[in-house]
Amino acid sequence: MAAVLTLLAQAGIRSYTVCSPSDFVRRSRWYRKLPSASTPSSDNLAELLEKLPMERAILMPCSDDWLSAVAALPPSLAARFPSSGPLPSTIKVLVDKWSFAQLLDQQAVPHPRTHLIDSLAHLAKLPADEFQGAILKPLCSVDFSSKYGVKGFVVESQNEALRIMADLEFPIMLQEFIPGPPTNGYFLDGFVDRDARVCGLLARQRLRMSPPKLGNSTLMVSVRLQDVAEAERSLRRLLGTIQYRGTFSAEFKRDERDGLFKLFEINARPWWYIEFAARCGVDVCSMAYQDALGLPVEAVQEYEVGRRCVFFVNDIRAWKEQRKDGEGEGLWSWTRPWFGADGTPFHWNDPWPAVAYARRLLRDHKVRRSRERMHELLQRDSAQPGQTEAHNMTRNR
Repeated sequence: MAAVLTLLAQAGIRSYTVCSPSDFVRRSRWYRKLPSASTPSSDNLAELLEKLPMERAILMPCSDDWLSAVAALPPSLAARFPSSGPLPSTIKVLVDKWSFAQLLDQQAVPHPRTHLIDSLAHLAKLPADEFQGAILKPLCSVDFSSKYGVKGFVVESQNEALRIMADLEFPIMLQEFIPGPPTNGYFLDGFVDRDARVCGLLARQRLRMSPPKLGNSTLMVSVRLQDVAEAERSLRRLLGTIQYRGTFSAEFKRDERDGLFKLFEINARPWWYIEFAARCGVDVCSMAYQDALGLPVEAVQEYEVGRRCVFFVNDIRAWKEQRKDGEGEGLWSWTRPWFGADGTPFHWNDPWPAVAYARRLLRDHKVRRSRERMHELLQRDSAQPGQTEAHNMTRNR
């Protein structure tokens, strides 16, 4: 992840990166290829580390598959290549979204109502009102996103859910959509050391997102912890229960119907806006490095409130989405919050990762539009029963 490379470079820490050949991180000025003869992957991590010429190094996994691989290393390699992260059992619960939903149920942590669906027949038996504005979500986000190009599907009816799931794999979750604007979304980012101390905690509020209902933040602002006190209390209790260690980013949404902050997920590794947390005063990347080495980690008690961060390319896409019907804000009004805001992933002293990311985003947009057109075609076919069978025969050739 480009942000992690930047933070390590700023701290004077030499680093090597393992990523796919197409990853835009390779365009960073801080990128150094790992000196390895084999092709690195999370499946052969132990073999990879055994052959490295360096005596010792800190591991900082930036995706769920690498996080699981690092946690599963044998003791001899874990001592030579230490890291600061959760136990394997904890990672398994956090990565599997259904296991996480069950954990939140057990710990009485407010969260969206969630069903595990294992077949079309099961889906058809649920009450119709469960589908109004609901979300079809995978148990594993990484696999689902790589296969279908989306985080999930927002549905408005049982029939729509049945149509979509006719082409997808089970099991899948049907999750309640918490109503309200993007500004009801909040994140608690921080770090827990090996002694179970929360050494840093930052609250940020989502201001805009793309896509509108099931997407990622494009503009945000740091806010006071007092503004999300209820969310902080439930998160601290949950982290203590699962004996958490390492960096984390927990996503909440305030439900206007009952005023509760409802927890969606906890990312147990570096996230897109980890550099923004550092700029506000909570450098969890350096904390993880110190903790992995067994060094004392100095707790951060304060951070800068009111600081903004914008994901330029995605925020332009969010602007286009809110202008689809010819309404919404003009471009000047929309971009005004950019002035004085931190930007990601663009850096004046390291611009090429952002350029590569923009190119990839354009390519992905074309693929997504093609899938959307196919979805619209399927919807039209379902509205014309006489033509459905012929279309399905065409698709299956």
